[in-house]
Amino acid sequence: MKILVTGSAGFIGFHVTRTLLGKGHQVVGIDNINQYYDIGLKFARLQELGITKDKASHLDLGCTGELYGDQFRFIRLDITDRENLSKIFEIEKFDKVCHLAAQAGVRYSIENPEVYIDSNVVGYANILECCRHHSVQHFIYASSSSVYGLNKKIPFHEDDRVDRPISLYAATKKSNELMAHTYSHLYKIPTTGLRFFTVYGPWGRPDMALFLFTEAILKGKPINVFNKGEMERDFTHINDITMGITSVIEKILPEPTDPEELYKIYNIGNNKSVKLLDFIMEIEKNLGKSATKVMLPIQPGDVQKTWANIDRLVQDYNYKPSTSIGDGVKSFTDWYCEYYGIG
Repeated sequence: MKILVTGSAGFIGFHVTRTLLGKGHQVVGIDNINQYYDIGLKFARLQELGITKDKASHLDLGCTGELYGDQFRFIRLDITDRENLSKIFEIEKFDKVCHLAAQAGVRYSIENPEVYIDSNVVGYANILECCRHHSVQHFIYASSSSVYGLNKKIPFHEDDRVDRPISLYAATKKSNELMAHTYSHLYKIPTTGLRFFTVYGPWGRPDMALFLFTEAILKGKPINVFNKGEMERDFTHINDITMGITSVIEKILPEPTDPEELYKIYNIGNNKSVKLLDFIMEIEKNLGKSATKVMLPIQPGDVQKTWANIDRLVQDYNYKPSTSIGDGVKSFTDWYCEYYGIG
């Protein structure tokens, strides 16, 4: 298949792109490589995919990767650029679209709401419109566990109410699900939303807890532990996430007997809730250093506990997360030390 992966220089997008290429698919990746976090890490991910920094630094609708030859193409583009986005769809004629590009981060959305509207609402609508006008077979997109907001029923299930978001980031992700339903209903586009639960692993984002904790501990600096450590997360390793996403992409969908079957939402998590202090303990064990913890109150926009019910994804896609917290944290700390040259 020929697949568009948006956000291909991002954490999840990079892993999905690499996996799809390894399975023999043709992939076109787009990413705007914004300044939200270290762009050097984004360029390094692209380098792993055969795209040199000079090729990734400008808009080129014909850019071809070196490592995978004609199998992979990368285009530096912002999804708010409606005109060039439409040109790409017209040229490439994608079979499927995996839309992972978004402005990430719950706390950043509190101070910078306009960025989230541009990328997560306007840009998302542009992708949907391109799918509508270019006969895309299946639109797969990133939602988030943050849509559950103040939901107190544990574990979270896809049928739970999600109309009480506590961050703008969460509100934009819920809006994505609503827009997908509209396009499935009006234009008969199969859409699948995946609610990610705290993804972690090698090549992860520098603004996420595992990266921040590892960096601080190695430098002998204190770490901020919010809600005084009384936080629990359904930490999900990137290998399990990538396996789930590619299963959804590769599956040939049956003709629906009910139009509502065109629209699907799934939790994609590890189906376990881990205490933040236990997570930190795994980092300390792998680094051989203890953390100096600064206990702080819960941050605005944060929820105390997440836990995914994944029965629906298991049933429909045979999803089987298998990475333990111990193995998962080790894979990250090993990568971090190698990437930054730390003995």
